[in-house]
Amino acid sequence: MRILVQAAPFVKVFIAIALSFWYVSRMAHDPAPVQALPGNAPSWTEVSCDVPSAMVDALSEFLMQYATSGVVVDNRAVDTFSIDTIEETPLAAVTCYLPDDGALPGTLAAISAYLQSAAASFPGYRYAPPRTAQVRQDDWANSWKEHFKPARIGRRFVIKPSWEEYAPDADDIILELDPGMAFGTGTHPTTKMCLEFLEAIRFGDPPFDAVPPRPVASVLDVGTGSGILALGAAKLGAARIEAIDIDPQAVTVARENLDLNGIGDAVSVSVTPLAEISGSFAIVLANILAEELVRLRKELVRRVAPGGYLILSGILAERERFVVDGFADTGLVLAGCTHEAEWSCLCYQAPA
Repeated sequence: MRILVQAAPFVKVFIAIALSFWYVSRMAHDPAPVQALPGNAPSWTEVSCDVPSAMVDALSEFLMQYATSGVVVDNRAVDTFSIDTIEETPLAAVTCYLPDDGALPGTLAAISAYLQSAAASFPGYRYAPPRTAQVRQDDWANSWKEHFKPARIGRRFVIKPSWEEYAPDADDIILELDPGMAFGTGTHPTTKMCLEFLEAIRFGDPPFDAVPPRPVASVLDVGTGSGILALGAAKLGAARIEAIDIDPQAVTVARENLDLNGIGDAVSVSVTPLAEISGSFAIVLANILAEELVRLRKELVRRVAPGGYLILSGILAERERFVVDGFADTGLVLAGCTHEAEWSCLCYQAPA
């Protein structure tokens, strides 16, 4: 498992497609199969240090002065977006990426000197020189794609990477996606469960089979990331869709994915703050952090049309009660709850 320690004003759930989890703690924004290396340098040096878990924070802080793109921490169990609740393992590999330039030898020497000097402060740590490997920018950007294959979500949705061929069934709804290097692939449980609720509402599948199927009139996607949920809503025929994200890069990626599917004009994608979104929506989607869901509950609920739905995801199972309690006084009724792996997704309905 991996954590990417960087700077970020907003944290999202996302998945690294090469079976890694990434956590962005301090810089611009969910979530990603691979985080882009900074700048335009043709190659970089990967520097990895094996240290006791107690030494991770101090070493990461030290490396950040040289690795402005961030520090990756391997071999720690990550199922949360709070650093304080990350479960530690005895050893961790702390990795950073340095440009291959004239400063590299001096930086490596400084890292080695730091590791040797730190041994006295961390009992049981025996100095080992950092491991290095060269990584080319083009290899970094594209090697993860071999792990991203077409995936069925629910009964009808199929997420298909733009570079893969796929023969759809008659009822398949194809979501073509090119997440690039900055955002997830749409197959993480938090996203899957949102799409499954969208599908169930549109077609009257359980737990919404008590009412006849009906078209989705309007959708608000809060924290759109790659735009996959807005894309799914558009493919279901929603007439009005607004997708927002605080990260301009997310907006760019979402627009590209919508254009890839030929529906760029059908969705408004912007960095407009939630508080400035006008009107109400038949469905409001928010796949973000549990704490953010509760903090934004008034703004989210305010935008749900009478009889409409609010789908909340990005919730660890252990934080489900926290979110349910947070929305207890909103007047919405919990219409459905699904679970996959360690994640929960809640669907509320507003009074008609």
